[in-house]
Amino acid sequence: MKYDDDMKRRLNRVEGQVRGVLRMMEEQKNCKDVVSQLSAVRSAIDKTMALVVAVNLEQCIREEQEQGGDTGKVVQEAVQLLIKSR
Repeated sequence: MKYDDDMKRRLNRVEGQVRGVLRMMEEQKNCKDVVSQLSAVRSAIDKTMALVVAVNLEQCIREEQEQGGDTGKVVQEAVQLLIKSR
């Protein structure tokens, strides 16, 4: 699978958010603020994972259709991957 620039940009943004959270902790910022930022990090990672799975799923479905295979199985595997990631 090819990981495009959008996916990489998303993770670079997450990296910056994590550095920001660490800085907040070093500065002894309020717990609510830290947790809020950690929640934003988790949300960004979840969205990136969903994007990776969706792009991969699209590619796998095309390949499976070309081979005359069962696309339902491919979809089920993608769903399980997302469920396991939670």
